[in-house]
Amino acid sequence: MTGDFRQHVRQWCAEHIPKNWRQTQTGAGDEEFVAVQKAWFAELHSAGFAVPHWPKEWGGGMSVADQIVLYQELAAHDAPRLVLAFVGIHHAASTLLAAGTEEQRRRHLPAILDGEIWVQGFSEPEAGSDLASLRTTARREGDTFVVNGQKLWASGGMHADWCLLLARTDPDAPKRHGISYFLLDMTTPGIEVRPIRNAIGDSHFCEIFLNDVAIPAANLVGEENAGWQVAQATLGAERGMTMLELAERLGNAGFRWLVEECPTDDPLVADRLAQFEIELTGLRGLCRKLVEDTEAGVAGPADASIVKLFYSELLQRMTDFAVETTGLASHTQLSKPMSSGWESGAWMLDFIGSWEWTIPGGSSEIQRSIIGERGLGLPR
Repeated sequence: MTGDFRQHVRQWCAEHIPKNWRQTQTGAGDEEFVAVQKAWFAELHSAGFAVPHWPKEWGGGMSVADQIVLYQELAAHDAPRLVLAFVGIHHAASTLLAAGTEEQRRRHLPAILDGEIWVQGFSEPEAGSDLASLRTTARREGDTFVVNGQKLWASGGMHADWCLLLARTDPDAPKRHGISYFLLDMTTPGIEVRPIRNAIGDSHFCEIFLNDVAIPAANLVGEENAGWQVAQATLGAERGMTMLELAERLGNAGFRWLVEECPTDDPLVADRLAQFEIELTGLRGLCRKLVEDTEAGVAGPADASIVKLFYSELLQRMTDFAVETTGLASHTQLSKPMSSGWESGAWMLDFIGSWEWTIPGGSSEIQRSIIGERGLGLPR
């Protein structure tokens, strides 16, 4: 069945992936980027490819083997990545499926498939890697929580319809025990979003300011003051299942471009490329095993952190090597396609952008702590 499915996906990719999307999305404005992303998501959704990891009753149900095939073929055919829908189809969905009410799932999961855009409101100034130190407050007033505070590094916040929000509801509790998890409508009065221009010229990251923002108690996910536990489902999705697609893209288009542009007649360069190929093979194997073990309920407590750490640091090494070996002439591109992630083919921009991958979803230092404590049983 998987062989027939691969042929089906290949044929679909040949017929539906937008032609020259990299050229048309290089230098594109926000409106064009949003339009292209929404159209591409709708195209994938109509084919049954948008949320293969979701349960069948919500539009997914694809086998792990077929998910691997799907991501392999999308990567091999250099399809645009779902940058704008990423938080919704992965983080919001995993949170709702793990801890949301039936009403919350029925309200939001179909809406995500219809194009509802989400942002993650976790990090704050002085509460990034140490997320439990967050200071945004949510004060209960009857059937409403009134929220005040600031969120930082909220990717895609300027386009979002809804936000996954962590706020402190019990200031006297130990810091991991006084946090609650909310679904926030981004049209609520009192919200201000400010884009942050980053080192490669994008404004993907945002600050979100919350001034007496009212959230209905019905939008609380899980129990009050138990949001830290709920957040682990969100972070687990970012560190785990999403790595499958990212690893396939790095091992397909990314490595192919690297080989094409490097002077492979140099034995030192050829040796490094061989090392990268070995590491990529290992990464892709780890990702597939993580997906299979998660599906079977036997994944280890640190397995997702191992994959996330391996991917982000391999990405940095590969893009650094590309900048070092391909010469100044290849580093003159000043903008990259908006519908790509790191994988723009502009190596200098990709290298600069790669540094963000060792920070969000838990920095590399946090991942090492998780691996040591949860995986190896070392003391805190």
